[in-house]
Amino acid sequence: MRILAFETSAKAASVALLNDGVLLAEYYQNSGQTHSRTVMKMAEDLLCNCDLTVAQVDAVAVAAGPGSFTGVRIGVAAAKGFAWGRQLPCCGVSTLEAMAWSSGLADGVVVPAMDARRSQVYTAIFRMEQGVPQRLMEDSAISMEELCKKLQAVEGRKILVGDGAQLCYNTIGKQLPDLCLMPEHLRHQRASGVALAAQRRLEQGIACDGASMTPSYLRLSQAERERLERLQSTRGDQ
Repeated sequence: MRILAFETSAKAASVALLNDGVLLAEYYQNSGQTHSRTVMKMAEDLLCNCDLTVAQVDAVAVAAGPGSFTGVRIGVAAAKGFAWGRQLPCCGVSTLEAMAWSSGLADGVVVPAMDARRSQVYTAIFRMEQGVPQRLMEDSAISMEELCKKLQAVEGRKILVGDGAQLCYNTIGKQLPDLCLMPEHLRHQRASGVALAAQRRLEQGIACDGASMTPSYLRLSQAERERLERLQSTRGDQ
């Protein structure tokens, strides 16, 4: 099965093609250009350079959050659009789980982290067993202090990955002597991890329907928070 995967949840964008568990190609770009400008072109070039057509793709996958609200929306829209014409399975997977899949760890504890602003991180905890992530904590938007407490309860060396890894290490590293950073060039979100997570879902028979797939933001956007604050303020004045 050929799975085309999109990752646009943070600054970097990537597209990958997985064929029966084998990574055929992956394009990665961290230039700061908008994902709406780059990601579909990357997918087209990737397929062309693999001598494949859209008709030869069997499923589509995307990092459906958490992450940048705009970035996640762009990735989800790209994946749905790509899958819609041929009614392909379209798998939305956790950005954090995909980061664990692409960490390259055979065994150990991996801690994906993304800067969520407002003194929080998007994070989860996985124990890798023969390269397969076993979830120890659900995807969450929590403070550094909360993350530190949760990691103190987990035995063994813990390796931070993601664009928020350095921030976490700088903030709580002194309190956790067994906390380590993945090297920078291996740290960031990649579409290959999205493809691997999607393949696992498809193998398990989990339905992957693009029509019902929605982004997972974990919390409200700034515009939604401000709207709620205005409503609450209006009710308070009545």
